[in-house]
Amino acid sequence: MSTSERPPNAVSLQELDFDSQDLQACVAMMQGGSKTFFAASRLLPLRVRTAAIALYAFCRVADDLVDEAAAGDIPLDVLQERLDAIYASTPHDHVEDHALSLVVQQYKLPRHLLDALIEGFAWDAGGRTYNSIEDLHAYGARVAGSVGAMMSWIMGPQSMDTLARACELGVAMQLTNIARDVGHDASIGRLYLPRRWLIEAGIDPEAWMAQPTFTPAIAQVVARLLDEADRLYKQAHSGIAALPPDCRAAICAASMIYAEIGHQLRREGLDSVNKRTVVSTTRKLMLLASAWTQVHWIRVADHSPAPLAAIVGLVQGCQSATQQTGNKAYFPNRAMPQRVAWMLNLFERRETERLDRNAVHPTP
Repeated sequence: MSTSERPPNAVSLQELDFDSQDLQACVAMMQGGSKTFFAASRLLPLRVRTAAIALYAFCRVADDLVDEAAAGDIPLDVLQERLDAIYASTPHDHVEDHALSLVVQQYKLPRHLLDALIEGFAWDAGGRTYNSIEDLHAYGARVAGSVGAMMSWIMGPQSMDTLARACELGVAMQLTNIARDVGHDASIGRLYLPRRWLIEAGIDPEAWMAQPTFTPAIAQVVARLLDEADRLYKQAHSGIAALPPDCRAAICAASMIYAEIGHQLRREGLDSVNKRTVVSTTRKLMLLASAWTQVHWIRVADHSPAPLAAIVGLVQGCQSATQQTGNKAYFPNRAMPQRVAWMLNLFERRETERLDRNAVHPTP
């Protein structure tokens, strides 16, 4: 189809450009949002970082759209419509939609992962309650495990075991978020701590929500949730070794920094009702350096554990998508002529740089 025949908002098949206006707008959005994600993403190779930023930007905008919806708004319908347009290569006129559309084209990103994310937002909008840890796993699988799977899909290889470990890492991070934000969530009428655990600790969930206070019983429930997060961090850890070598340090760092939030919360007495735990910049830098070193010693587990029950559907959906597309390559996913052209351009660029350096500093 010629340019003149293309629909008005159609995105031509092209690769993400980190210096493009859309991507730089997404970078600014990320810097103002998740500082942990931004810190870890600096360790990603540029070929993956651009896609990660585009994905993060859309996820954040989608989350804000649901959270900030006014009475009478239909944000979930709007998001589904925007996703439909993205997958039709006719994105709406938003920078994050244009950027995500390129990611979808380039990686054949499975639609069910983004649908799962939006379903998680719908659970928030509907005031869903979580009685058991399994219920909370299901929520974490949607709002965070799906993102872990998308990141793993983008980085490659698209192994089902690696995708499962990525999903579990996302769930672990979400449990950490919930443990850290108990007071904040209560202030907006949300309770994510498993109600069964609260009742077992002698807490009436409805009475507590009417007057949120920090008590030793609440500390006990928060500690229990952090223990479950730590179990999943450990289970997910071996999956890092299956990622491309240039991606491992970033994911290891993200895992370590998020786990550190839980460790710091424990050091502060587990009071996430009256304050929000923050990991200092100095500590993050130490963990980034540590991740760079430790990643060389991570090994794939000899025996893969059974995946968390809540993520099985996400992984199976990815397996179906892989069978349909046959897309198992690392980025960039180019046809062979494009790969050859890319390599030639790279060699030419390096040769030009070498000649320029020699012109400035001639060999004696």
